Amino acid sequence: MKLLQKANGAKRAMALADTAVKNRALEAMADALEEHCLDILSANEQDMEAARGTISDVMLDRLALSPERVAGMAQGIRAAAALPDPVGAVLSRVERPNGLVIEKTAVPMGVIAVIYESRPNVTSDAAALALKAGSACVLRCGKEAHRSAAAIVAALREGLALAGLPQDALQLVEDTTRTSANELMAARGLVDLLIPRGGAGLIRACVDNAAVPVLETGTGICHVYVDTYVDMDMALDIIENAKCSRPSVCNAAEVCLVHREIAGAFLPRLRERLACRPEHPVELRLDPAAAAIIDGTPAREEDFDTEFLDYILAVKVVDSLEEAVRHIGEHSTGHSEAIVTASVGVAQRFLTQVDSAAVYWNASTRFTDGGEFGLGCEMGISTQKLHARGPLGLAELCSFKFVVKGTGQTR
Repeated sequence: MKLLQKANGAKRAMALADTAVKNRALEAMADALEEHCLDILSANEQDMEAARGTISDVMLDRLALSPERVAGMAQGIRAAAALPDPVGAVLSRVERPNGLVIEKTAVPMGVIAVIYESRPNVTSDAAALALKAGSACVLRCGKEAHRSAAAIVAALREGLALAGLPQDALQLVEDTTRTSANELMAARGLVDLLIPRGGAGLIRACVDNAAVPVLETGTGICHVYVDTYVDMDMALDIIENAKCSRPSVCNAAEVCLVHREIAGAFLPRLRERLACRPEHPVELRLDPAAAAIIDGTPAREEDFDTEFLDYILAVKVVDSLEEAVRHIGEHSTGHSEAIVTASVGVAQRFLTQVDSAAVYWNASTRFTDGGEFGLGCEMGISTQKLHARGPLGLAELCSFKFVVKGTGQTR
């Protein structure tokens, strides 16, 4: 793939670029996005027109751009420019008894390839983070967003050139068939890190088939557990936000667990808040205990293992915190889980026992996001444990090497 060769030809210049040059490039990229906003929106409208009737309304929302969203993309790039440069940071330092000084130092990955689906904003987020981390970036988006991505990349490459950095450091794959994705997965020696960002099928394909290193971003079967000791108004606000503010994203809640002691009082209020919403009512899929209290759709077993990405919420009544934790352990994808409780002790047990990338006490799972965590824009949310977990910011896009300084020591 010629563009991979071009990216490899540009990665040395990116690795050697100092912080000031990279930041000038990011600022120029953000400016170029805003200057070409009309071109980007025109390309996006073509994508939207082609996608209508073929994907769901919530997926159309992921695809759609507006002047506000383009401005948000530009702001995300500027946020990355404002962050400390991770390249060259000394992560640890040891001075040995023989006088050797050993410094574990952050270094660029080289060429980072990202395969993603129908979210055009990923184009600018991924490019900004990879370039600030001193790497070249190769992007391969889904066919639904390709016109939008091409317009965005054209603007970003213009910004790179204005700052004196090689445009080849940012590449967009033109082919949106499986062939190009398979080529990226097989590009040993040309791709230093592959990041899939999308649905379970895409991620599984990369993890199972890639011959290059893969940093797995995870699907989000996120849970909210409502405990006995709870402010019900707070719990309803959190669940509505976690489910409804943007149901098509991976940090949206998909399952609500409710303690049996409060289910009789809480579930009717939950149904009123979610199922009776005037706009986008939520379909509640109820286990038998919940269905005995309120009306809804009987839950199938697979509903508790489904990332709906829609206005659908699976609801289960549990007898204890321990049952809630056990259910999460069996059904979660390890993304984000929340407990709503007034009990410090119960909250601490939940936070300690639940093994997910982000665990919350009295807050919405929708905060699992690089920007909300103070990392600037993010590359995705990792649900694996090596080498990064949670929102993937600049630090997580670097590797490291050991720099050893001596005064003539021999072994």
